[in-house]
Amino acid sequence: MEKMKKEKLVESLKNHTFEPSGHLADFHVAGFAYYDGLDVIDELTLGKPVSLVAEPDNPYDPEAVAIFYRDKKLGYIPKDKNSLFSTLLYFGHSDLFESRIQFVNKESHPERQFRVVVKIKDNRK
Repeated sequence: MEKMKKEKLVESLKNHTFEPSGHLADFHVAGFAYYDGLDVIDELTLGKPVSLVAEPDNPYDPEAVAIFYRDKKLGYIPKDKNSLFSTLLYFGHSDLFESRIQFVNKESHPERQFRVVVKIKDNRK
């Protein structure tokens, strides 16, 4: 019986094809303490979708990308990770991304309470 399981496993591994990860980036939400996150903090759980919105007219960073949960601004993609997202969003490619809450620790400093993961949407289906 055990030998049969091993043979099936080996056969399934032989037929496996490589599939690259859709992971683009992950980061803490910058500026969380200064925006609307406290209004929805109890709703921000693992896997909740968030939206990325370019802010080319932001007076502090023309490549700024805000992170929203529904209509509440949570903060921003950190400045050292926002350039690619800013460019793609500016040119209308928001449909490329799937962004979700990846990490929650409400006991941490507000700048470290939430992480977001951004993946490329799989449109092959």
